[in-house]
Amino acid sequence: MLQIKKNPVRGVVISGNKNKTLSKLRSQWQLYAMLLIPAAFLLIFSYYPMLGIQLAFKDFNANLGMWGSDWVGFKHFNKFFHSYMFGRVLKNTLTLSIYGLIAGFPLPILFALLLNAMPGRRYKKLVQTVTYLPHFISTVVMVGIIMQILNPTVGLLGIIWQAVTGNAAPNVMGNPTAFSHLYVWSGIWQSLGWSSIVYFAALSGVDTNLYEAAAIDGASRFKQMIHIDLPSILPTAVMLLIMNAGSIMNVGFEKVFLFQNDLNLRTSEIISTYVYKIGLTGQNDFGYATAIGLFNSLVNLILIVIVNTVSSKVSEQSLW
Repeated sequence: MLQIKKNPVRGVVISGNKNKTLSKLRSQWQLYAMLLIPAAFLLIFSYYPMLGIQLAFKDFNANLGMWGSDWVGFKHFNKFFHSYMFGRVLKNTLTLSIYGLIAGFPLPILFALLLNAMPGRRYKKLVQTVTYLPHFISTVVMVGIIMQILNPTVGLLGIIWQAVTGNAAPNVMGNPTAFSHLYVWSGIWQSLGWSSIVYFAALSGVDTNLYEAAAIDGASRFKQMIHIDLPSILPTAVMLLIMNAGSIMNVGFEKVFLFQNDLNLRTSEIISTYVYKIGLTGQNDFGYATAIGLFNSLVNLILIVIVNTVSSKVSEQSLW
């Protein structure tokens, strides 16, 4: 029961809700105790490392430590913006991200729609299983397989090229113009089936009565796909598009670094690999590397806000 007490200093105090909350905490303390684990994980591994952002505004000195190093303001940002590498790494990062988004985002949707429209439950399961398998191949193994296949002398490409033309095969891995295509389409091959799972889940929730009504009205399977299937997965697709746009500057470091060599460095050097080389190899300039990483994160934040705003106005679908 709600209890109202009068206090001569604070006025009216409502204590019923407070007692109800305390009783709920006592009766379900095990559930709230379990929340301590993910909360501690977030604090230790997500929020506490943010203290390192201050290195972007300092000249880090190992003897003085992070807190004792000299404050230099926006020195590292100005250095990066005026560096000859700024335009190159920004262009390469955006090229790989936008290329991958344009080529890779609609394909899982199309794959899910086509496979969902096909008859035969066993055939669907077989295709899904086969297309899921590449996702479980590690990036290192996948890059090794591609490098062996494209080897101009002993690889599958080299042997076939030599047998057909009689000449040595071109060095695809050393071709700067081929790097972006190799990176994007190998990623699509590896993630196509896995990325379509969320769309299959959305399609499984479609009311079957809609298909029956459409068939009675004479709608073909293609029209059912356009007017029933596609609208049902559109909200999911919009959410994933916003999330992908928010990470457009986060090109996968591992695969790029493994594909990278001296011949294709002109088009393969991206922000993440450049930060690694600046911060951990050779120069060990932690302040400069942190500034570049912070710039990258700020661009991602701006992009996700813009895309979310546009989506909320155009399609009324948004993250917030």
